[in-house]
Amino acid sequence: MSYYGYFVAGAIMLTGAVGIARSRNLVHAVVCLSVSQAGTYVLLLSIGYQRHAAAPVFGSTIKPSTKVVDPVVQALCLTDIVVSATVTALLLALSLQIAKHHGTTDPDELSALRG
Repeated sequence: MSYYGYFVAGAIMLTGAVGIARSRNLVHAVVCLSVSQAGTYVLLLSIGYQRHAAAPVFGSTIKPSTKVVDPVVQALCLTDIVVSATVTALLLALSLQIAKHHGTTDPDELSALRG
């Protein structure tokens, strides 16, 4: 069993988390969040990977006893991609509105919000 995929997923998530922690711009923080979410794709695909397994499509070409990849993990990865794209679009729209309203995207300058 190879742990390479798990290490890559952890490195991508850690890179995104460090980028979020060091970010001085809201747009940069959103991009770092997207990088961190990309680590979850690698993690899900690493969990569902099986060596020498066929695609989970059954038909006349595959014998029933053939080892196949788990399709639930692939569906979760696709769902994760859709959720990530939605969250990124929403956060970028919020960052744009904050920049229009306050004239800056620096989180430290936004600490004194007025009602």
